[in-house]
Amino acid sequence: MTSAPLPPAFTTPGSSSFTDFLGAQAPELLPGRRAGTSQGGSAGAAPGEHLAPHGTTIVALTFPGGVVMAGDRRATAGSMIASRDIEKVFPADAWSCVGIAGSAGLAVELVRLFQVELEHYEKIEGALLSLDGKANRLATMVRGNLGLAMQGLAVVPLFAGYDLARQTGRIFSYDVTGGRYEEHEHHAVGSGSLFARGALKKLWRPGLDAGAAVRVAVEALYDAADDDSATGGPDVVRRIWPVVAVVTAEGYARVGEEELGRVAETVIADRAREQEGRRR
Repeated sequence: MTSAPLPPAFTTPGSSSFTDFLGAQAPELLPGRRAGTSQGGSAGAAPGEHLAPHGTTIVALTFPGGVVMAGDRRATAGSMIASRDIEKVFPADAWSCVGIAGSAGLAVELVRLFQVELEHYEKIEGALLSLDGKANRLATMVRGNLGLAMQGLAVVPLFAGYDLARQTGRIFSYDVTGGRYEEHEHHAVGSGSLFARGALKKLWRPGLDAGAAVRVAVEALYDAADDDSATGGPDVVRRIWPVVAVVTAEGYARVGEEELGRVAETVIADRAREQEGRRR
């Protein structure tokens, strides 16, 4: 039995962007082009927007030799906890990662499309996209979701990676219009970002090693959870820890559960001692 030939669209040379290809061939499959959504946007929130699960706080910080990104595990729907163990930090490719805040379903879909976008470029061009190029591609994809963002279903990613050309870790933040901004040293996004940034300012210092940077990321999320109800702290009873990734010249690596458990329990023990000292 012979298979049917591929449609001409699949064999005709064109852009190295998978998003452009999908936009031309099946635009309804793009996150911002779902049936029933307005591309022009609206000043009001989408019906039921408060019921859509939202991811909350993501932090990232650089250290000599790479970058660390961490995300808490809570998703909320209005005042309810929608999930206690959602994952919000993902590898984008071998040398970069992306964290998501905002409408969780759309954000995860955007990340998956971004992963395919980078893989597609590498296959078509036979070369890796530069870190700046990856950051720019993500900005374009965020901009494509503007119609939904104006209806209250915003996706705000945080992107970081190891720049092979500059041999350093770098961090990029975005706004809902697709604006791309390079952040230096550390940054946080999401509902608990105000508190996380305050912690990062106090705890980050030049010369951190990877282990110390992981500890700072966990502490920043701990402080965010202390003041923001939408951010989940370490759950000792359920053994639920933040998702933490380290990206270096060797590539993306997720920190193991056992190591994270030790770090989180150390942070909790240190904070408990601080409180005990204040009561004396």
